[in-house]
Order: sequence, then structure tokens, then C-alpha cells
Amino acid sequence: MRIQASAPGKAILFGEHAVVYGKPAIAVPLSGIRAAATGIARANPLAIFAEDLAPFPLKIGGEHCDQPNPLALMACLTTKHLGATSIKGDISIRSDIPIASGLGSGAAVSAALGRAIARLHDLEIPDADLNRLVFEVEKLHHGTPSGIDNTVVVFEMPIYFVKGAGAEFINFGKPLRLVLADTGIASLTRDAVADVRSMAHCEPARIARVFDEIGNIVNEARDCIERGARDRLGALMTANHRLLQALTVSSPELDILVDAALGAGALGAKLSGGGRGGNIIALAEEDAVAAIERNLLEAGAKRVMTTVAGKGSQDDDSD
Repeated sequence: MRIQASAPGKAILFGEHAVVYGKPAIAVPLSGIRAAATGIARANPLAIFAEDLAPFPLKIGGEHCDQPNPLALMACLTTKHLGATSIKGDISIRSDIPIASGLGSGAAVSAALGRAIARLHDLEIPDADLNRLVFEVEKLHHGTPSGIDNTVVVFEMPIYFVKGAGAEFINFGKPLRLVLADTGIASLTRDAVADVRSMAHCEPARIARVFDEIGNIVNEARDCIERGARDRLGALMTANHRLLQALTVSSPELDILVDAALGAGALGAKLSGGGRGGNIIALAEEDAVAAIERNLLEAGAKRVMTTVAGKGSQDDDSD
């Protein structure tokens, strides 16, 4: 028996860094960029195969899962959740999602693996349960994760998120065509967060005003997403990027790519994620995508990916 499972990447559309200080953020699934797991039922104990990783058998035992490897931890947590004492077979994992770039690679791989393990048992793990398990694995990746990545990736829905208040799912008035460009530089999230914290300590009034402006942008952006007001949404993305520049979390490479996207006709563009590297994300009309992609590559992007966000509204892309 062969089974398939997958999960999407994710991008922060609005609210990076300010979300740490109680302001809202919006994140969306990137349904065209995915991690996938293929499982085959065999007689051997469960073995996981992934790029740049030697296959390893999983030893499930004891009352607690204490695994330093994220894949091993996800396998252990899922197996225990299913009430199984052992799982047999092979699972191969591949991912189109760049790592260390703020696109939810770790959460997507964990979610795909959890679903694959359940399906080897001829079961489906409910999204709410899978979300809790992936969150536990996210702690290995991020220490104190916000919960954004696992929620967007598992449910494959956009969310409006406030720290301590949980997530609210958003309905798209119209789908969003998004072009992502990778700087090829690992996103230095921890350093960027520490620098913003230092600025907030040294200049509390000024940084508080920046956070307030970002929060206002996020709230207006939610309304634009729900109404399908893409032109205004693009302008808000660019305004958010300028505020992230004020927080010093952008970089010359990110700024060059943002300007390249805007110069080629993007409705808006901004960095996405922790900053200092990683990706920019641009909002585009379909007829501008080719020019935007070309401009981004000429401006130094290492990789360009285009996808549509807005699950359930794909059948209406008219203005």
C-alpha cells in the first residue's frame, strides 16, 4: 500500500515583529509550495527518508517523546496520539519550501509526516489534533513559537493572529496572486528580534508609534482581504515594508527586490518573516507576473515562486 500526504508553506503577509508586542499579524498558506510525504507499508519498523538525511528507524517506547530530531519527535508524538505501539513501513519526504526563509518549512514537513503516519494506519488525524502535535515540534525549531506557522500550515487557511488571543480564520473576497523572491540569505530572525527589542528599550515612544502604525495597517488589510480590495491591499503591503525598514529588520538585498517588484508592476511588496534575509512577497495581477518574475531574477533573486492564496475562492479571480 502506498499513501500520500502533504502540507503547504506559509507567509506572513502583515505584522512581522509588531506581533511580538501584542499587535495583530496576518499569515496566509502558500498552497502551491508544499512539503510531501509518501509512505509504503512494509514489514520493517518505520524508517524515514529525507534529502540530506540518512534513513533512520524510529524507536517508539516509554511514556514520553524525548527526541532531538524534529522528524523523530513528530513520528513519536503521532504514533502515541494514535495509540500505536509501533508503525511499520517507509516514508519519504520531499519539500519545495526553502528552509530558514520564514516560509514554514519545518511545520509543513511535520504536518505532512504526521498525516502520512496516520494513513499508514488507514486513519486520518483531525486537523485540530495534528495542529497541537506540530506545535510541539515547532518548539524544537523556534524555542517559543507563536503558533502561527503550525496553524496556517495544518488548516491551510489564512489567519488573523494576536499573541495570547489565538487565531481567527479569514475569508478571502478574492484570491491573491503572490510572487515570492528568495534573497538566498538565511533569515536571521533571532538577531532581528533582539535588535528590535533593544530599540524598543532605548526609544520606547518612537518604536511604540511604529508598532501602532503596523497594527493599524494589519486591521485595514484584513478588511481589504475580506472585500477583495487588492489595489489598496498592495499599497498597505508597501507601507508595512517601509515601517519594517524603520525597525532596521530589512536589508539592502530585501529592499532591492521590493523595488524590483514594484518597478515591474506589483500592486505592493514587502519582506516576509523575520527579515535580514529570507524572502520578499509581492502582490500581482496575472498579466504582470512574468515581468515581475523577470525583474526579480535580474535584481539578484536566487529563486522566484508564484502561487495563489485564497483557498475556496480560486474559481473567481475577476476584478
